[in-house]
Amino acid sequence: MVFEGAAHQSVCRNKTLREQSIIVSSFGKTVHTTGWKIGYVAAPKELMNEFRKIHQFLVFVVNHPLQLALADFLKKKSNYSDLKHFYEKKRDLFLSLTKSSRLSPLKTYVSYFQLMHYSAISHELDTELAIRLTKEYKLATIPLSVFYNSNANVKLLRFCFAKKDETLQKAAEIICRL
Repeated sequence: MVFEGAAHQSVCRNKTLREQSIIVSSFGKTVHTTGWKIGYVAAPKELMNEFRKIHQFLVFVVNHPLQLALADFLKKKSNYSDLKHFYEKKRDLFLSLTKSSRLSPLKTYVSYFQLMHYSAISHELDTELAIRLTKEYKLATIPLSVFYNSNANVKLLRFCFAKKDETLQKAAEIICRL
């Protein structure tokens, strides 16, 4: 799922990396089956043998009806083949709706998340601002610092634009008032 004609750069394109990598993915947003909670793991045989030793104690199986539903869903390529354009339009809508805000977007070319720099609005830690936005405005964001090992305060919040247009419009109204 990459936008604007860019090509996906998988580690599996490189023979050395492919031999050392475990790919963990979900069908959720990739094929627009959020909530089904079905994913997959792919790796060379030797790595999969080691992965299975741990995995067998964490997860037993995805329920069979959802496995069948996903198999049927994947048979029809039109169910998922144009999703990158769907998400690209959502991203562009979200960016246009928030253009007049004081948040500065870092344009994304992949994913269904938009990073927004908030230093023009607040000097709070991103974790504090995210909590405040949720409590005071009912606007859910993800503080980027939670993905770092250090206490980095890069003043970035992550917004999901994989939402209904009405939801994006409501969120943008709040964002533009900040």
